[in-house]
Amino acid sequence: MNQTRIAIAGLGAIGRAVARRLTDGLPGLSLACIATGNADKARTWLNEQKIDCPVVELEEFPKHADLAVECAPAALIERICRPMLEVGKQVMVLSCGALLPRQDLIDLAKAKGGRIIVPTGALLGLDAVAAAAEGTIHSVKMTTRKPPIGLVGAPHLVKNNISVEGLNTAKLVFSGTAREAAAGFPANVNVAAALSLAGIGPDRTMIDIYADPAMTRNCHTIEVDSDSARFTLSIENIPSENPKTGKNVALSVLAMLRKMHAPLAVGT
Repeated sequence: MNQTRIAIAGLGAIGRAVARRLTDGLPGLSLACIATGNADKARTWLNEQKIDCPVVELEEFPKHADLAVECAPAALIERICRPMLEVGKQVMVLSCGALLPRQDLIDLAKAKGGRIIVPTGALLGLDAVAAAAEGTIHSVKMTTRKPPIGLVGAPHLVKNNISVEGLNTAKLVFSGTAREAAAGFPANVNVAAALSLAGIGPDRTMIDIYADPAMTRNCHTIEVDSDSARFTLSIENIPSENPKTGKNVALSVLAMLRKMHAPLAVGT
């Protein structure tokens, strides 16, 4: 079996989980290199985990890997994607909200024969949404409820002086389009961007975001009305060690990577 060499950008909760599983072994996949903001800290962790993997700069990914997995702050998406796409390689993007204003990266992938992959992440049912989009989707509405700590520091809250501290009841902190949500909550609602890319686009996909002190999980509900089906999907994600993201995100990355070389691939 041909091996697909994987680079990981970012060594937070998601990056570490992916690195561990790749080291344990996934058919047809190997861990090629890692890039992170703190190389010394990364090397210490890799040594503790007995993972033999070079720590490199983002721009060096094309020399080492066939596919880069982005598990980093959205601000780094250009440095992660562009070098790989320039040489016709693949990038798996978790900060997909950062793709919305960067059509040029999608154009670059098309021109050079590269590919941008967006995993399901913390959401569910993107295959059903994508199938419905082959027909006509009339509306897509998403409602997100998160523990307040998972929203602290979001640019939309800071800009509008919205506090989520000391809440006793749920507070609606945002209502608008997926494009606006991606800009206002870049670390929190990439799920909305993924949903919009699978369906009717970021300007027609609507989202409400609640800071809810009763929540211990990151909860998302999707309502879709189309000419082929009407459906509602709900998921409750257990937060990872990073409260802004759920444990299911890393597992979604691994599931998509595994499918690349699987003899049986299930789902759209």
